[in-house]
Amino acid sequence: MIKLFKRLKPYSWGIIIVLVLTFIQVLGQLYLPTLMSNIIDKGVVQGDKPYIWKTGGLMLLLSAGAVILSVIIVYIASRISMGFGRDLRDKIFTQVENFSLQEFNKVGTSSLITRTTNDVVQIQNVLYMMLRMMVMAPIMLIGGIIMAVGRDAKLSLIFVVVLPILLLLVVLLGGKAMPMFKNLQKKMDKLNRVIREGLTGIRVIRAFNRNQDELNKFEEANNDYAVTAIGVNRLLSLMSPLMMLIMNLTSIAIVWIGAHFISEGNMMVGDLMAFIQYAMQIMMSFMMLSAVFIFIPRAGASAERINEVLDMSAEILDPNAPKSADSRAMLEFQNASFRYEGAEKPVIADISFKAKAGETIAIIGSTGAGKSTLINMVPRFYDTENGAVLVNGVNVRDMTQEELREKIGLVPQKAVLFTGDIESNLLYGKEDATEDEMWRALEIAQAKDFVSKLRKGLHSRVEQGGNNFSGGQKQRLAIARALIRKPEIYIFDDSFSALDFKTDAKLRSALKSEVENSIMIIVAQRITSVVDADQIIVLNEGKVAGIGTHSELKESNEIYREIMRSQLSEEEIA
Repeated sequence: MIKLFKRLKPYSWGIIIVLVLTFIQVLGQLYLPTLMSNIIDKGVVQGDKPYIWKTGGLMLLLSAGAVILSVIIVYIASRISMGFGRDLRDKIFTQVENFSLQEFNKVGTSSLITRTTNDVVQIQNVLYMMLRMMVMAPIMLIGGIIMAVGRDAKLSLIFVVVLPILLLLVVLLGGKAMPMFKNLQKKMDKLNRVIREGLTGIRVIRAFNRNQDELNKFEEANNDYAVTAIGVNRLLSLMSPLMMLIMNLTSIAIVWIGAHFISEGNMMVGDLMAFIQYAMQIMMSFMMLSAVFIFIPRAGASAERINEVLDMSAEILDPNAPKSADSRAMLEFQNASFRYEGAEKPVIADISFKAKAGETIAIIGSTGAGKSTLINMVPRFYDTENGAVLVNGVNVRDMTQEELREKIGLVPQKAVLFTGDIESNLLYGKEDATEDEMWRALEIAQAKDFVSKLRKGLHSRVEQGGNNFSGGQKQRLAIARALIRKPEIYIFDDSFSALDFKTDAKLRSALKSEVENSIMIIVAQRITSVVDADQIIVLNEGKVAGIGTHSELKESNEIYREIMRSQLSEEEIA
């Protein structure tokens, strides 16, 4: 947590103001019992009414001043803690945006969401408590002890017994709470994951009547979290009554011993009342410290998880001396291999092929053959383990990620649309696109018909994930977003799967004239989507099983013929 708090430098002046104002506020509160003692011993006992009014007025002024200072301190402390939380979320999100798919796989999406939200809130809360209580409590504790000793040194010996007992109580409960808080955060990750899966997969769950199974899974994760949370809170709930018990026993002891001192003439009534007030302030300061120390373990667990994300080095970085690629469209794989972390064997191995402007490259193969992994290496979502990927004659490792991705128009396997409207989604492809360019892209993507029929056209609402559109409509909008970019390399990752054969054929026909100066890479399951390609790469278990045109592979490649036989009739094959 100390490592995180080093990031508080921008708020240094605010923290200094809080410290100074808190110090002044506590000094005023520490002076109040002395004034009350004086009223009793000098005013009430001696019957001096003007002194009572004068001192009472001073007490009122000090109390009003303390209230005003408290409001200012709360305001500044709130701004510091909220601002720090905002900055922390911003840093986490920026860091996550730079992650490759490898880092996402390591941490998990659900855990990243929890760390960006719940964990940051824990840090915010503990920072606010520290600015308010952890600053005030030590000053009040030390000041209270000094003032109490000044009133009666002998009676102050009671704190030699009480304070170690309170300290032991805080250490024991805090030490036991720390591992429980860490466990609690992990169980929240699990609960978030179960909820997320249940919500995103609701159609599948209902289609297979697995509602009860998912409910059981949720209840298990929810109960697991609840049991741990109840255990932690049960432990913490012991703190307040035990401390109140010690405080009340201390008060009784002070009154009992003080009464003996008064009867012996060694102490005044006002001094005893002031001493009781100082004792309460000392105990309250200890309670404040204990409250902070109880929450610090939970914040410590959250800080550890946040630092894990912030300290995680992205595997894919821009080079120190980047090279600029030519504008001529060219793509080359040179013996490229890749394996996922911890995997026994590569997902793809020794892949080599070339493509130049105007060519269409199709990649086909069985499920799990490594098609999507292969194309993910072009925009450098993954880096090759061996070999190289060259774009326009330059190794992708030697280019900045921004320049590389400016040259690529990607349509992912699962069409992703963002909340907003159709126009804002198309502008993801090209920020300064004109309305004419948008309609042109929609026309080529065979989406113009259904968009023009919508009441608001380009300004029609897109719900989260594009859930107010069909699968085919989402795919066509995602294709239009890539087309509007006019990149040098188009990548269609099984992007025509939700289209009917007629729309698929019309789209591929319209694409031909649009991509004359670009390379088009198509990952497909259908033979009909690849027959017109200039090169068809057949993948099998991560290796190239054949490269050629449809006619060449039909004659010479057994795996390609098997795929054809599984999809086409004998007449169509012939």
